[in-house]
Amino acid sequence: MASHTTVERAQRLKQLHAQYKPLVLPTVWDVWSARTAVAAGFPALTIGSHPLADSRGADDHEGQTFEEVLAAVKPIIAAVDVPVSVDLEAGYGQKPADLVAGLIEVGGVGLNVEDTVHSDGGRVRSTQEHASYVAGLRTAADDAGVPVWVNGRTDLFMHAKDASDVLDEAIERLRALEEAGADSVYPVGIQDNDDLLTAVTGAVTVPVNSTAHPVRHDLDRFRRLGVGRITYGPLLQFALTDTVKDMLKPWAP
Repeated sequence: MASHTTVERAQRLKQLHAQYKPLVLPTVWDVWSARTAVAAGFPALTIGSHPLADSRGADDHEGQTFEEVLAAVKPIIAAVDVPVSVDLEAGYGQKPADLVAGLIEVGGVGLNVEDTVHSDGGRVRSTQEHASYVAGLRTAADDAGVPVWVNGRTDLFMHAKDASDVLDEAIERLRALEEAGADSVYPVGIQDNDDLLTAVTGAVTVPVNSTAHPVRHDLDRFRRLGVGRITYGPLLQFALTDTVKDMLKPWAP
């Protein structure tokens, strides 16, 4: 059974998405980065699969088991008093009910789920298959009594040679995810394309998540384009890596 705190945090995450346009969720990977983001004033966080894997010496793309991911995110979630969402890649081969149960058990109240199935040769789920998986997540969360925020991700743009060529297919997929119960949708790989972002945000009624670089991108631009939710993916960790290298170079032998 989910704790009262977990239910409250899930409800709070939903409120925050309605309150902020867009809601910025810094992507963290350990207790230090999570506490730092909260101290900077952010009311909610997301744990990214890529930075989490890097911090643990593992590979992204489901290079860790679901059990390993849960063990890694549990102390991060426990270290802060804000809602935390977790990037769960394509689901680690878990049934939707088991994925949601594991997330809730460690205190997570939101999740990303993508359509690139890394455990199955990197194939991309069909629109109906991905929507069915998201529908299963929605049902499992409802059955558990926790309004888990489901962020339905598609990698269609990222995989395409020309992202504009798959716009119609991507919109069809995002609408199917919305219909299946996704609370927000996440078309990866178009953060620098105003036209594609505008087309996508105008095609669905739920918030559209965009990746952003914390230094190179502008919050007001995303707001003007109708983006409802922003996460950093691995870009915050990359930016910090560059900064730390510059700080350390003068001290290197």
